Amino acid sequence: MLKDSPAATVNPDYRRSPVPRYLQIAGVIRRRIEDGVWGPNEKISTLQELEAEFQVARVTVRQAVEVLQGEGLVRRIQGKGTFVSASVEDKRWLKLDLKWHSLAGTIGANIPRFLPVATPPAPPTIRPEDGTPAARYRYLESVQSRRGQPYSFARVHFDAALYELAPARFDREPTIAVVASLEGLKVKRARQSFIVGTVEPRVANLLATGIGFPTVEAHLVITDENDVVIYVADIVYRGDCVQLDIDLLG
Repeated sequence: MLKDSPAATVNPDYRRSPVPRYLQIAGVIRRRIEDGVWGPNEKISTLQELEAEFQVARVTVRQAVEVLQGEGLVRRIQGKGTFVSASVEDKRWLKLDLKWHSLAGTIGANIPRFLPVATPPAPPTIRPEDGTPAARYRYLESVQSRRGQPYSFARVHFDAALYELAPARFDREPTIAVVASLEGLKVKRARQSFIVGTVEPRVANLLATGIGFPTVEAHLVITDENDVVIYVADIVYRGDCVQLDIDLLG
């Protein structure tokens, strides 16, 4: 029996999304679990019921369930069905506070895995209202993980002069965490903008997710007291772990 699934009476049009059908279905089931439609240890709809609801082949439903099983959200018991795991972790654990030091602390809480960069890209595009470009930038790429699960991919340009102040820290810590705590460095402006997008093939591989999986993409620009842009980053977050935290009166 389907439980609280209004989509059962709707003809889904999967062509509206570039995301593979099985990932779209996995996303719906995941959301129902997160919303408490099925509680811990509770049996979810059968493969046959899901097949009828989403109007797809049985193999597509199986792929969707396997995705959730790999995430630890459900477990399959031979001859009995598929059940929600006993302990369902809050998937949206990454609360992106829009305050400068809170953001730096959140990102800096995990150790990055720096990626080799064969050919650094051109310097970042800096708008006049952002400030004055630094004389030279260092470029790096990194993946951040939590409990073995990658959740973000970052492309970062930062003022090369800052690297000389703490090379060991820049080589092992998230760049923004180092910048936020450098003694004597005064940040004048820190701006961040977001878009909701979908992941492209290379980043999908780095974040262990499917091509077209939803993402939250942040663009950060940090300027020092002399109006020099010392940090520019583009960070791609897995869309299933992010929650924006905005104080409307702050």
